[in-house]
Amino acid sequence: MVNAIWKKINEGKIEPVYLLTGVEQHLIDTTIKRIVKAMPDIDEASVVRFDLDETPVEIVLEEADTLPFLEDRKLIVANNASFLKASDKTKEKVVHNITLLESWLASPSPTAVVLFVAPYEKLDGRKKIVKVLQQKAVVVEAMPLTGRDLTTWIQNEAGTNGVKISPETAQVLVEMAGDSLLTLSNEIAKIGMYMNGTGDVTREIIEMLVPRLPEMDVFRLTDAYMTGNVKGTISIYHDLLRNGEEPIMLTSLIAGQIRLMIHVSSLVKKGYQQQQIAKTLNVHPYRVKLIMENRSIPKMERLLLILQKLAKIDHQLKSTSGKRERVLEIFFMEPLRV
Repeated sequence: MVNAIWKKINEGKIEPVYLLTGVEQHLIDTTIKRIVKAMPDIDEASVVRFDLDETPVEIVLEEADTLPFLEDRKLIVANNASFLKASDKTKEKVVHNITLLESWLASPSPTAVVLFVAPYEKLDGRKKIVKVLQQKAVVVEAMPLTGRDLTTWIQNEAGTNGVKISPETAQVLVEMAGDSLLTLSNEIAKIGMYMNGTGDVTREIIEMLVPRLPEMDVFRLTDAYMTGNVKGTISIYHDLLRNGEEPIMLTSLIAGQIRLMIHVSSLVKKGYQQQQIAKTLNVHPYRVKLIMENRSIPKMERLLLILQKLAKIDHQLKSTSGKRERVLEIFFMEPLRV
């Protein structure tokens, strides 16, 4: 996990070449910031940045081999290393000297730290340059975190802000704020400031300081409806209305949640695992996890019937000028036959 690499960076153990790959941009940005902080002669303004969609990689190597001015080492960030993924060469705007890069990686510059950033879900492992980079560089896999990895990251982030958080309380934070690392990082920083950088984070503090995302409330709303908890469903619905959410948008979000339940249930029956399902449906693994652990989901026939009703409600909401809030409320009050 990235925490082990961050620990070495924090200790000042900076390697000459890094490969930052994956779709979790916050992990990439945080890694770059930590390297900047760990290099005493470097600040954000002195970082040399290249866009490899516009600049040949040999220009990056030439910069790396040029002696730094008034510094022991320079920091170079080479973004958008698209030559590392499968691509259509006819659409490439820049031709890179990959052979030169392979030779340079065998003996990188001792006066530069070069970060190749490939913000893509998957690299082309068949390419020789990918294999060479993975062997010669420190590889940071910036992929969405789930389960224990997400909990560990939250606990480490809390520690950075001077506070402690238990795994159970970390789960409460995710349920409130979602699984975006950038959002979680901002909320943890806010909690740390409120607690003056000391003490244990409690559920009460999270509920007081962290606004609940509409998507997470929609999950709670749908779950309450599925379990036949009419009172709870109406209570959550009214909370969302008071927060300014529109019935049309809520109908769309609920329908999306139902469709996700249908797809997940179907793939589970085919033997797919959580990560496989998340990748197939292009959703965060945490959302798949919540559905897979939900024992109150109705049978497929009932889910399809609910979708049909929501389609009619959506049409009704868009064609009426009356009290739209009441239309969806009546739907929630109808008994759910599982």
